[in-house]
Amino acid sequence: MDMKRTVTTLVFAISTLLLFNSCRTLEPIRTESQIDLNRFMGDWVVIANIPTFLEKDAWNALETYEIREPGIVDTTFTFNKGGPEGEQKTYTPVGFVREGTGDAVWGMRFVWPIKAEYRIVYVNEDYTETIIGRRKRDYLWIMAREADLPEERVQALIDLAVEEGYERDAILRVPHKEVPASQPTTREPAG
Repeated sequence: MDMKRTVTTLVFAISTLLLFNSCRTLEPIRTESQIDLNRFMGDWVVIANIPTFLEKDAWNALETYEIREPGIVDTTFTFNKGGPEGEQKTYTPVGFVREGTGDAVWGMRFVWPIKAEYRIVYVNEDYTETIIGRRKRDYLWIMAREADLPEERVQALIDLAVEEGYERDAILRVPHKEVPASQPTTREPAG
């Protein structure tokens, strides 16, 4: 009798937890209303991020986008693992632009059939600075066309990410070997 009651209580608790977790809504995150995909294409240097497991200890991170066909973006992500001269890693996910999003929301596929959420949270008018995020606020990429983005611009972009619900302490600088001496040379907190 006690075993039956324990199992029933456990099943009820797990079911309740799953129900409440599935009903939990994610807070909205800013997303650009319209992106000019042609202007967005090209090289983006990762200045700071909340890294995925692939990016931990990444140096010289560079993301390159190229339109394969309407709605499909080929991506090449390269970095040096462990240091400025470390082994170069290259990944080639594919971005699938979601219709009705102003080209600002993509599904990024590293492994079929999974498409991870990719939102263009911010891009400046001249398409030289951008923030890529997710509603879960688990990953973040602050990128620019050049590695030597002025520190006040880096901090302004971090501030914008924090305003969108990201934790400042989780955002790390991505070191690059060809930047001024004032820039970080280790993966350290960005804010």
